Amino acid sequence: MALIEINQLTFSYPLATKPTLKDISLEIEAGEFVVLCGTSGCGKSTLLKHLKRELTPHGQMSGTIHFNGVALQDLPQREAASQIGYVLQKPELQIVTDKVWHELSFGLENLGYDSMTIRRRVAEMASFFGIQTWFRKNTTDLSGGQKQLLNLASIMVMQPQLLILDEPTSQLDPIAASEFIATLQKLNKELGLTIVLVEHRLEEVYPIADRVIILDAGEIIANDTPIKAATRLRHVDAHHPMLLGLPTPLRVHHALKQSDETPLTIRDGRTWLEKHYEADHKQIQEAEPSGEVVLDVQDVWFRYDRHAEDLIRGLNFQLHQGEFLSIVGGNGTGKSTTLGLITGLLKPHRGKVTIFNKPLKKYAKKDLYQGMISMLPQDPTTLLVEKEVQLELAMMSKDQTAIDRVIDLLQIRHLLAQHPYDLSGGEQQKVALGKVLLKNPKILVLDEPTKGLDGESKQVLARILHDLQRQGTSILMVTHDVEFSAEHATSCAMFFDGEIVAKGTPAAFYSGNHFYTTATNRMCRQLFEDVITTEQLIARCQSQQEVMTHV
Repeated sequence: MALIEINQLTFSYPLATKPTLKDISLEIEAGEFVVLCGTSGCGKSTLLKHLKRELTPHGQMSGTIHFNGVALQDLPQREAASQIGYVLQKPELQIVTDKVWHELSFGLENLGYDSMTIRRRVAEMASFFGIQTWFRKNTTDLSGGQKQLLNLASIMVMQPQLLILDEPTSQLDPIAASEFIATLQKLNKELGLTIVLVEHRLEEVYPIADRVIILDAGEIIANDTPIKAATRLRHVDAHHPMLLGLPTPLRVHHALKQSDETPLTIRDGRTWLEKHYEADHKQIQEAEPSGEVVLDVQDVWFRYDRHAEDLIRGLNFQLHQGEFLSIVGGNGTGKSTTLGLITGLLKPHRGKVTIFNKPLKKYAKKDLYQGMISMLPQDPTTLLVEKEVQLELAMMSKDQTAIDRVIDLLQIRHLLAQHPYDLSGGEQQKVALGKVLLKNPKILVLDEPTKGLDGESKQVLARILHDLQRQGTSILMVTHDVEFSAEHATSCAMFFDGEIVAKGTPAAFYSGNHFYTTATNRMCRQLFEDVITTEQLIARCQSQQEVMTHV
């Protein structure tokens, strides 16, 4: 008997013109590691929420869901709470207490366990997850990676049979994300825990899955092992947008039309490349950005509390007209705080921020935010205040032509009548970006803009940003998405210990890193050291194939 049985599940949100889920039928066996993927808005998160009774969205539903042979709605409340764990996309939304140790014990206390059992289970989980060193910390003092790990440990302490995760690494830096995925794999292999995971960043989770389920417009179009699911996707549509989100080894192998066994991991991809291609190292070109300095940050220091340590320490950098600067770095290093400082939301206690040769503090708010500088925050819902998407956009501009242009650019016309909070994370990101773009800023500031976006939506975003660059807009982006940064930014920088410690062109920056680099560079650096994007790797391999064909 399967752990989860879904039969002909169909669901529609209120006011929606078509179902979000259409006739979904599938079974998930105990001990499986299942990855659920698809383009933004295809119904992934909605399907996950139907597996956790307490989170089932409001709307019209038909079909049945069984857990261990029992209809989900008939499951005893205690069993529903303890046996089905759910990790949200945003770590902060799931933490309910002030201390780490209290958060770990909170679920068990609510289930009525005795103190000795609680202490034993908490001690076991804290040891398993390596939480001992920050066991007594305030939850507000934790990094994003620590918060997400705490959420996972707080669920595991209740010993669930099923663990559901909705894009758990979307707000984690590359190193924290890798560690989190490794922990999930350990739970699955060593404890036999059944895991159902939704993720857009597939490089690391796709190869370790037992099964991959691909959704498209609310329907299952592939349900098989990772390689067979990718093959099925190509047969369904050779140009399906989901193909852009597949791991690098699969994309490269498919593009080069090789007939041998498909590599799935970076290690397999590296071995496969060495078998078919020869080393061709090219010199990496460095280039300094040119153009007028539109943003100048000089010796800026900042702390959130007068008695606390400085989070930003002697920060210095410049942004030039038409430049696209991408900043990467670990969770909690001060990247988002820096964006608050340059947009006037926070004030430094030392140093100076200058915009177009005028000190930031001398700008009136209406002058600063009406066409001078605009920011897309890390949480797009902070910008969503209306009951319909079309009202969100209408409040930003009276120019309907401009609104229509943004709607078509972002491909959100089908969302106009929906409530913003009924949208997926990726769709909310698009709507929030649309509001920011309608301000026509000279400096565009983006905090994790690709979070929740599928591969095709990222390409749409890239085209918009490149068009803005050509018009002279300067772009400053903080991101954990090194693939997007490497492909589209003109300059990249590393943020560490409260300041920018390194900056360079994407090729020079990423080819010199081991962890903060792209999957493509990790896969091919022994042959093509300067290559950092999948498109560059495919082009380099194709050029060698052409030479070999003519020999």
